[in-house]
Amino acid sequence: MLSQKTKNRIKILLIIILSLSFFSGFFIGKISSINQSQKNYNLSLLWEVKDILNEKFIDTRIDKTKDITEDDNIWGAISGFVNSLNDPYTSFLPPEENEQLLSDISGEFTGIGMEITNINGYLTVVSPLPGTPSFKAGLRPKDIIIEIDNVDSINMSSSAAVKLIRGEKNTIVSLTVIRPEKNETLEILVTRDLIKIPTVKTYQKDNVFVIKIYSFTEDSHILFLEALNEFIKSKNNKLIIDVRGNPGGHLFSAVYIAGLFLEEDTIILTEDYGEKKESTILRSGDFHNDKKTINVFTDNLKLGILIDEGSASASEILAGTLSDNKKAILLGTTTFGKGTVQELIPLENNTSLKVTIAKWILPTSGWISYKGIFPDIEISISEEEIKKYLENGTFSDEIDPQLNKAIDELNKIVTNKKFNNIIQDRLEQKIENDKKENEDRLKEILNK
Repeated sequence: MLSQKTKNRIKILLIIILSLSFFSGFFIGKISSINQSQKNYNLSLLWEVKDILNEKFIDTRIDKTKDITEDDNIWGAISGFVNSLNDPYTSFLPPEENEQLLSDISGEFTGIGMEITNINGYLTVVSPLPGTPSFKAGLRPKDIIIEIDNVDSINMSSSAAVKLIRGEKNTIVSLTVIRPEKNETLEILVTRDLIKIPTVKTYQKDNVFVIKIYSFTEDSHILFLEALNEFIKSKNNKLIIDVRGNPGGHLFSAVYIAGLFLEEDTIILTEDYGEKKESTILRSGDFHNDKKTINVFTDNLKLGILIDEGSASASEILAGTLSDNKKAILLGTTTFGKGTVQELIPLENNTSLKVTIAKWILPTSGWISYKGIFPDIEISISEEEIKKYLENGTFSDEIDPQLNKAIDELNKIVTNKKFNNIIQDRLEQKIENDKKENEDRLKEILNK
C-alpha cells in the first residue's frame, strides 16, 4: 500500500495539474469555474482505483527486472490525463522520453532517423530524414506503423514508440506498416545507427541555385543567411528552397527566413490561441535586427519552393506564406498538414510537458492542418525512380529526379509575367476550393 506521504504527494500534484488544465485551456469548451466537490470526486475515484489495484493486481510481466515505482504511477496518471485530450502533438514526457526529445533537438542521437506522430490513435510517419536508416529502408511519409518488433503500436503515444524504436547502433528494429495509398501491409527491417541531422546545404545545378533546409533549428536562420550570401555572390536569379522531408522545428527560424523575402511589416502568419488570449500576428521584420535584410531581392528573382508529403509545420509556414504573398511558386507534391504550435514546458524531476498552444493561420491559405498545402506545379516520383533512389541510399545532387524536374520547370519560367500568372492561378484555385468545401459542408449539415 502507498504511504500517506506518497498519497499526499500525488494528491497535491494532481490538484496542480487539474488547476493548470482549466486555466491553460486543456479542456475543450468554455469552463467558467470548478468547485471543490468536483475535484474531490475526481480524486476519490482515482484513489478508489488505486486501492483496488493495490489489493488485487498481480504482476504478470515477463520482464520484472525493472520495478514499478511510485514515480511510474504518478507519470502514468499524468500521461493518461494528457492523452485524454486526443491531441497528437500534446504529451507528457517522463525523464527517459524527455531526454530523448532533448537529444533530438541537439541534432545527434542513435536511432533510425524519422519524425513520427500519433493521429487518431495511429502512429504516422511524418518524414524519414534523407540518408538515414529509415529512408534507406524505404519508409515513406504517411506510412502507418501498426507494430514495432511485434508489439502492437495502435493507440501508442509517439514518445512511447520512439522509446521502442531507439536502441543500440547496428541493432535491427522491425516495423510493420500500412501504406494507405497502396492499401498494403509491409514489414520493414531497419538497422539503427548514429543519426546526425544536417541543417542547410547549397549547390548549383543547370543555372539554378539550390538551398536545401533539412530542419528548422535554433541556428538554421543563421546558416540560411550564409547560404543566401552564396546565392547573391553567384549573381543568379533562380533559386529553389528545398524543404522536402523537412518535419519542421522552430517557428522563429521559419518566420525569420520568410521575412527575408517580404516587404517590411508583411503578415507572415497569425497565431490563434482560441479563447486563451488575443491572437498574435507575426510580420516580416519582427525578428530582424537589421531591417535592410528584408526584401533584398529584385522583382527578377524566380523563387521556387520544393515540397512533398514530408514537409510539415515550419516548412509549411515558409512555403505557404511566400506563396500567399506572391513571392514563390510551389513545386512538388501536397505537404503533410500540421498547422499547430507547441511549447515545451520543463517540469520537476527531469520531466516536461509538450503542449499545443495555438493554431497558425496563413494569410490566404488559412489553417492547413489535415489537408496540407498543394503545389502550383505538381512533380511526383514514379515507383521506378523511388527504387533507384533507395538503391543509392539517398538522392545525391546528380541523382534526384524530382529536383531535376523542378529545375526544368523553373527554367521554363522566363518572364515575370509568367511567374506571376502561375501564382495568381493558384490563389484563384484556392478560392474555388474553399468555396466548394463550404458548399459541401453546408450540404452535409442540411442532409442531417
